[in-house]
Amino acid sequence: MILVGVLRHYVVFLLQPPPKKLSRAGVREQRALARSQILRATSSKSLIPPAYHKALSQYLSDAFKDGVYLKDGPPNGDAASSAANALTDPAAMDGMMAGMKTQMVMMVPQMIIMGWINFFFQGFVLIKLPFPLTFGFKSMLQRDIEAPDMDVKWVSSLSWYFLNLFGLNGFYRLFLGGDNSADSSRDMTMSPFASAGTTQLSQPQDFAKLFKAERDNLELSEGQYTWVGEDLDLKVLRKYGKLPPKLD
Repeated sequence: MILVGVLRHYVVFLLQPPPKKLSRAGVREQRALARSQILRATSSKSLIPPAYHKALSQYLSDAFKDGVYLKDGPPNGDAASSAANALTDPAAMDGMMAGMKTQMVMMVPQMIIMGWINFFFQGFVLIKLPFPLTFGFKSMLQRDIEAPDMDVKWVSSLSWYFLNLFGLNGFYRLFLGGDNSADSSRDMTMSPFASAGTTQLSQPQDFAKLFKAERDNLELSEGQYTWVGEDLDLKVLRKYGKLPPKLD
């Protein structure tokens, strides 16, 4: 099971389509939004003097309002921008196909292993746990064994398979990283179109709406702005005890 998990991790990695390069306009669109978010996130303890901070914030707000940074150009009139439909966009369809391939790589090995265990080792008892357990663990540890009087510490082959299925996730995270494709617990919750490359399936972002929301956030951040250089000379003099008595 360890070898299968490692193998499926690298098979999923090889099946992922190469990332598509964004156009210069698309990169500019993303960087403008990131620039505004950084300016807003650092406004509480900003290194930018008030005049420059206000000018930069006003410039970004006006640019977002006029659609300067939109890769398709400013919107024409009051026409609402619409995101591409995932069912008609060729890039989104490619992402769905890649997700289905990844899901097959994740599910098929587990189905084969489970079928192999059921065929050759159905009803087998493999190990005995070295610690006592309550009767409530019996259904979890003794699947395919109809023996109500058997000690709960005995573990059947199918139960041992499921224990390894979920118990090896910590091993995979340690040796393959947290974002590995060998994690079997995600197979139980993922949709048929979900995969390690979920970024390929996400709906295209509507930057016109994002820019509009960012304008409102910039206006709110103005009330939280503070400059770290405010009264810096007095702070330095006070730190070294050189402040005149009338100002102290």
